[in-house]
Amino acid sequence: MKDMMTHKGYFGSARYDDKERIFFGRIEFIRALVSYEGTDVKSLRKAFEEAVDDYLALCKEKRVEPEIPLKGSYNIPVGQELHRKLVAGASRFKIPLNRYVAELPRTSA
Repeated sequence: MKDMMTHKGYFGSARYDDKERIFFGRIEFIRALVSYEGTDVKSLRKAFEEAVDDYLALCKEKRVEPEIPLKGSYNIPVGQELHRKLVAGASRFKIPLNRYVAELPRTSA
């Protein structure tokens, strides 16, 4: 992904504030707000990695599961008619709806 860094499965944004002359970002795709900043690219990268490590350590200390970014599921409203069509398609293949939607490009050909 453009303008993103990765560390231990987490994604970090990279932005620049010209007025303050700092690089900054946050861990993306989780609800928790974890931000970091640096004065150059190297320090931004280091701050991002430390932010991820600190987040994971804090979760462990508090005995809570850390959020997993892009865990592979999402919910979208599709409307009643499309929902019916998808359920009908899944039943034709005798598979669960979620699997049918995930495999749709292969099953619709």
